[in-house]
Amino acid sequence: MTTVWSKQGVLRRKPIEHIEEPEGPPSEQLTRTLGLWQLTAIGVGGIIGAGIFTLAGTVANGVAGPAVLVSFLIAGIASAAAAFSYAEFAGLIPKAGSAYTYGYAVLGELAGWFIGWDLLLEYTAIVAVVAIGISGYFNFLLEETGAALPTWMLGAPGTGEGHRFDLIAVVLCLFTAYLLNLGIKSAARFETVVVILKVLVVLLVIVVGFFHINADNYTPFFPFGVGGAITGAATVFFAVFGYDAMSTAAEESKDAQRHMPRAIIYSLAIAMVLYVLACLVLTGMQNYTEIDPESGFSSAFKAVGLPLVADVIAVGAIIGILTVMFTFMLGVTRVWFSMSRDGLLPHWFAKTHPTRHVPTRVTWIVGVASAAIAGFVPIGEAAELTNIGILLAFAVVCTSVIVLRYRRPDLPRTFRTPLMPFTPAVGVIASIWLITYLRVETWIRFAIWFLIGLVLYFGYSYRHSKLAGRGPATTTGGGSPPA
Repeated sequence: MTTVWSKQGVLRRKPIEHIEEPEGPPSEQLTRTLGLWQLTAIGVGGIIGAGIFTLAGTVANGVAGPAVLVSFLIAGIASAAAAFSYAEFAGLIPKAGSAYTYGYAVLGELAGWFIGWDLLLEYTAIVAVVAIGISGYFNFLLEETGAALPTWMLGAPGTGEGHRFDLIAVVLCLFTAYLLNLGIKSAARFETVVVILKVLVVLLVIVVGFFHINADNYTPFFPFGVGGAITGAATVFFAVFGYDAMSTAAEESKDAQRHMPRAIIYSLAIAMVLYVLACLVLTGMQNYTEIDPESGFSSAFKAVGLPLVADVIAVGAIIGILTVMFTFMLGVTRVWFSMSRDGLLPHWFAKTHPTRHVPTRVTWIVGVASAAIAGFVPIGEAAELTNIGILLAFAVVCTSVIVLRYRRPDLPRTFRTPLMPFTPAVGVIASIWLITYLRVETWIRFAIWFLIGLVLYFGYSYRHSKLAGRGPATTTGGGSPPA
């Protein structure tokens, strides 16, 4: 056991050997109530949603055409490589925080800080993106009934003439925060039921839509070239993860070391099968130029003379996409909670509700922040903002699993990433490759957020960290102390 002193500075690491020990008083601890299938439902709930019901149509219409299928496959391969790495860490480090905690334990405090800082923005933006997507389907249903909201509350500025504010998206963000504050047990039950309904709707889309496929719609398959399919992969990438946000609930799992790895693999496998089949149906039912970028499947079924099915899909989309909001708001609140408990953010945020044992304070803050983004930012800009940080987090986690495998091969692992180091290396390369296809504006916004985080870390977090070293701090996860 190696003593860690403050001279380690930004490279000090959380001790893996003591990672399962309770941290802080009862007021800063979470309750273990989630089983394997509840975790899997949260993972599926996070993966399947806006990708099928919103982004599939958006990318098919203006970015990739029928090759949106290839976009999802590319993103899925990159995501799978990262999923195996997350599964290994989830079995080894069953703590709240996911990539933030993994990076902190393996690469050091500064790396962990920036992953956590990234995820605070990315997950919050994802919640907003999904809320905007649901709003589009809600407006579709209103139009079907002959009703309509005032123009000014139909979307963010720049999304249409007269649009000033997306009311439905804002309400959904606040409702999700309320739901999470009821307690993880009650919220997870709601999530499981809604995920089952969502999967049934996707199966309805696939089965009924199969009989209305016109093979001519698949030609040309690459109307925007192979580059369009790759650009589409970078755009839809956030639709093929969700297991990473689910892994932030490790401290709320009954048997995290066994259940978390399985739930990660199960949720991604289920989602990818449904994504591939749904994309084939969507681009087969309508020519890509005619697909509605906001409510693709509902519009497609209406176009082939099945308005009732279109309405069912719209209702299913509204209910189903809500589970994505649940999963990612759960993720961002647990990352924030974990960072605060570690002292990297003010300790005030680490307090949990005395009876529900959930981080109520950060949940409401995230609810309001995501509502602000959903109300005033167009979906395209918000979607790209989510991807760069997640891709970097994936690269860090994949790198960390390689480093730790060679640094500490003796640690007990309930799941081992196959084909080491090839599989995580694919995750690193694919993530960096996809990042290069994002717009310059996305990089600028990310750089600004990065610099804000840098100032906050050295101005506050470095000195207030629990590992700041007022005397002997804690033990490392291996390796020798710096000279």
